[in-house]
Order: sequence, then structure tokens, then C-alpha cells
Amino acid sequence: MKREVLIIDDDKKLNALLTDYFEKFNFRARSVVDPEEALRLLSLELPDIIILDIMLPKMDGFQVLKKIRQKYPVPVIMLTAREEVSDRVMGLELGADDYLPKPFEPRELVARMESVLRRASHNHPNETITIGRLTIDNNTRTASLNGKDLLLTSLEYSLLNLFVMHPGRVFSRDHIMANMRGEDWSAFDRSIDVLLSRLRQKLGDDPKNPQFIKTIWGSGYMFISNNSKV
Repeated sequence: MKREVLIIDDDKKLNALLTDYFEKFNFRARSVVDPEEALRLLSLELPDIIILDIMLPKMDGFQVLKKIRQKYPVPVIMLTAREEVSDRVMGLELGADDYLPKPFEPRELVARMESVLRRASHNHPNETITIGRLTIDNNTRTASLNGKDLLLTSLEYSLLNLFVMHPGRVFSRDHIMANMRGEDWSAFDRSIDVLLSRLRQKLGDDPKNPQFIKTIWGSGYMFISNNSKV
């Protein structure tokens, strides 16, 4: 079965190129140049992954991503012709799963798509884990707190699952990189900090008085499994 891709980019030539190229790798792509039309399509049917450009008419890619993340956990890879670090920070803060600057090799984009989708589809032996008010469902790759869905991105879910599966273990930034995406992180070290900040925010976790993720100064981060507040 082909995997569905939604390309949101106002570059029609690039869209056509990617659509043809993706066919070689078992992806069926649909491209949209109007972000409002893209949001309408998402309300009707979700693709397996979204390729989203930052520079768009009517509203930029950050605004589109924000609207997507308000409703949908579908993986998103962002594209941009700018190489500003602030763009990468903003994209990750809003919930992007990966980031690729233009120009790029289509094969690299496909590799990143495969990586994101593998992460999104990976299941652990224990289907559901409940720790106090927190529930992690590895079958659907969702997490809830007090019964409310946290609407985690695939990257945020993977990080939470990494911590939950190893309670009490201290993970340095390097360990997190190695366990989640390996070399993909090397171009942007601050992405780990951004990701942790987003996850903590969704968990309502105060770094100064943590209930879930504790900072071990000089070493890394640890999931608290036996905290009485959890």
C-alpha cells in the first residue's frame, strides 16, 4: 500500500518533481499551493506525512503548522530556502518533526520521510503503560494526562517513550540523539532543548519542581517513575 504525502508548497515545479520522484519509493503525493486549501483537505482526510514549506502565500508555514498541531498529530517535515537558526527553532517549537533547508537532494528528503515514519509506526511490546495520571498507548502512539490527549508529535512521543521505558536512567543529550535519530540531530544541537521544552510544556511539568522529567545538572535528564506527585 502506498503511503500518502501532502506537499504544501507554492513552487509548482518542485511539487511536480517531488510527486514523480516519490512514486519510486512507494509514496503517493498530492500537492497544494494554497495553505487554506491544504487545511481544508486535512479536515477531510489525513495523509501519512506532510511536507510543508515556510514561505507560503496568505499565511506562512509556521502559521499553517500551528493550525495543524491544534488538531492533528500527523508527522510534518518543514522546508525553507532560508538558513536562519531561528527558523529551525520556531519550527521545532511549533511541533515540526524534521527540517530540511532548500536546495536539497530529493533522496535526502525521502530518507528523512522514511525515518520519521519508522519512528511514528514503531511499537513496543507493552501496548499501554500507566504511571499515575499519565498513560502511554504504544499501539496508537498517543499519551494522555488525566484522561486528556496530550496531542504529541511523533518526535515528542518518541522522547517521552524513551524516558518512560527507562525510568530512573539519566540520558545525556548525546544519548537522546543516539536513541532517537542518531546523526540527523548533528546539524542542530539545540533541537534537543527545544524538544524537551515542548514535551515538558504539554505535560505541565515545571523544571524547578518536576513531576515527570528531572534535570540532572551536568549529566542530562531522567524520568521520575516513583514520584508521589505522578
